[in-house]
Amino acid sequence: MSAVTDPHDLVDKVVAELPERLPAQRWFGGKDRPVTSVRPLRTTVLGEDPLLVHLVVEVAQPDRRAPYQLLVTDLAEDYDATADPELAGRLLDLVAEGAEVDGLRFAHEPGVELEAGLRGRPITSEQSNTSLVFGSQYILKLFRKLTTGENPDLVLHRALHRVGCEHIAQPLGSITGELDGEPTTVGMLQQFLPDAVDGWAMATTSVRDLMAEGDLHADEVGGDFAGEAQRLGQAVATVHADLERALGTQRADAGDIDRTVRNMVARLDSVVAAVPELRPYVPALREAFDRARDTPGAVAIQHIHGDLHLGQVLRTVQGWLLIDFEGEPGAPIAERTALRSPLRDVAGMLRSFDYAAHQLLVGQPEDHQLAVRALEWSRRNRAAFTEGYAEAAAESVGDPRGRGYLLRAFELDKAVYEVSYEYANRPEWLTVPLSSIARITGEGVR
Repeated sequence: MSAVTDPHDLVDKVVAELPERLPAQRWFGGKDRPVTSVRPLRTTVLGEDPLLVHLVVEVAQPDRRAPYQLLVTDLAEDYDATADPELAGRLLDLVAEGAEVDGLRFAHEPGVELEAGLRGRPITSEQSNTSLVFGSQYILKLFRKLTTGENPDLVLHRALHRVGCEHIAQPLGSITGELDGEPTTVGMLQQFLPDAVDGWAMATTSVRDLMAEGDLHADEVGGDFAGEAQRLGQAVATVHADLERALGTQRADAGDIDRTVRNMVARLDSVVAAVPELRPYVPALREAFDRARDTPGAVAIQHIHGDLHLGQVLRTVQGWLLIDFEGEPGAPIAERTALRSPLRDVAGMLRSFDYAAHQLLVGQPEDHQLAVRALEWSRRNRAAFTEGYAEAAAESVGDPRGRGYLLRAFELDKAVYEVSYEYANRPEWLTVPLSSIARITGEGVR
């Protein structure tokens, strides 16, 4: 393509093409509705030869408007500068320098010295954001959909680092812009761990090993995951305890629990209106949500991860790490920063074990033996995770199994959300949350 040398011309060309290009981007969160218009909100030139522009745009769709950030250049056919190693490296150099460019502030954390001059490469697996890796040392996450204020991911990583949490990657720097007159986090730099393996890959490998072993049970297979699941539970409980030490905790009163239950019921009503397959389970779900009000004793609420699953944890040679404390990307920022029960994170991980166990069965002919094996793997690892969590839990939270009604309600609420997601995005996966809802409501509290 011919180079565009004027930044304004480049921005005009990019903005004109975005309504068509955006729905194809993995990180774009509005794929369910057409893009009606795009307008630039802020343009910052970070380099002129070659041209590198940081662009914030407002994307308009029916019933919503949202700001997104892009890094663009005239060197690429699709204008995306994050795929260019040299241009991506410019971001790291600016953070290392502690530079400020037209209101866009690049800063390293106190006491941190960074190596500049490294080339960057994007991680292709990430979805809601874009992360760039520099050498074997650093990873920079660019938050694609922006919200005003400090991003929870940066806030919670800083808080955990202050109290010496061993289960996170060290925060090293940040990029901050301005949106609606308020400082807004647009990027976060962290320690990169090249030896890390994500929990989903480890868990699903264990499931594949079990499925291939014929008559062996989960505890007899070489790839048994239960020991790791128990250690993961301990790590999650430790992070919750560290968050409590760093940022405090409160006690939820009856009104807080009532509002939580009403929100669960409201979600159920909304989802069942769109997904008729959920209707047979509505009475049992309503009863399970209502029983959450019977939780004995005070319920602790605090800052939590907010979107915890096996894809949000990494196994290194030192142990388990939790990543991406941004919360559920589609949730409002007020919900993502609110104090909530740590049992929500426990429930999210329990749901993830169910998904890992059953993902090989999706789209396959019904096989009773494999279904039994999947359920056995799920139960074994869910129990191991919960046991590990109980071993390291803060006194304010305690053993999750002692709050069975509340934990079950959180897990079912998550499963209802999954029904909505799968119905809209992966209909062939709908059987996973529906079968879990049938099992959990049928078993009651163990």
